[in-house]
Amino acid sequence: MRPSRRSTLALLVGAALAVSTWPAHAAGKVKAVASFSILGDLVRQVGGDRVEVTTLVGPNGDAHVFSPSPADAMRVKAARVLFVNGLGLEGWIDRFFKASGSTAPMIVASTSVKPIEGHEDDHDTHKGHSDHRLDPHAWQNVANVKLYVANIRDALIQADPGGKETYEGNAAQYLSKLDALDAEVKAAIAKVPADRRRIITTHDALGYFAAAYGIQVIAPQGVSTEAEASAGDVARIIRQIKAQKIPAVFIENISDDRLMQRIAKETGARIGDKIYSDALSEPNGPAGTYIDMIRNNVRVFGAALMN
Repeated sequence: MRPSRRSTLALLVGAALAVSTWPAHAAGKVKAVASFSILGDLVRQVGGDRVEVTTLVGPNGDAHVFSPSPADAMRVKAARVLFVNGLGLEGWIDRFFKASGSTAPMIVASTSVKPIEGHEDDHDTHKGHSDHRLDPHAWQNVANVKLYVANIRDALIQADPGGKETYEGNAAQYLSKLDALDAEVKAAIAKVPADRRRIITTHDALGYFAAAYGIQVIAPQGVSTEAEASAGDVARIIRQIKAQKIPAVFIENISDDRLMQRIAKETGARIGDKIYSDALSEPNGPAGTYIDMIRNNVRVFGAALMN
């Protein structure tokens, strides 16, 4: 029998009052929780050795549809600071945070980012929902991540004033790496002929990337993976691929590949290597860090679009 929402929240509250299961080696460090793997990596880059970071949604996990557990509530209860993306990515976070009983500040890492609108699919529109919502995937523009890093730095200084010099130094070094990465992405995309800078992905996760780096991205699902793509959306995209001769479709690490396999089969578009949109890979994978994720995606796009 499926538990009620009230009983689930009761479990979370009870778990939060239990003894914390944070790793023993974290003693003395600032305990930080990040809502998902990409954000967790950014917190680690800034926090360095002074911060013990855990993530709620791990590698290859989908933050849009995540369901937190009692153990997650315990982690948040024990944390000194909680980092979330915001912009509607974690629709579950407010209710969960309240149920956990945590008194930690909840830091919205995307603060100061200029949001763009995403599109919902026909499935949601037919249910009476607006066909527009904020696109939460701001990290796909490297310039936006510089704002994330500044927000993380300032929050860690607030939580741990004694680490101010460490956090400022780590942030400065990482910001320099992000500047180099941004230039690297622009140079790589510039090598792709303008008429081939069109790709298909599973859901609308690359809007910021498209706007920043000059490519066209089309997706059968909207900015959230909560609703499945409608038959109308899929038929429209198949027609568009054929009409515009879009060369490649890409499967995201958080998505079922069957829809994209079908689209590729019906259009003749090639399937590129896996891309990472909303989550990192395992640490030893091709997208174990944010910088590795962006580099992997750009490499995959280039390999598919140049051939």
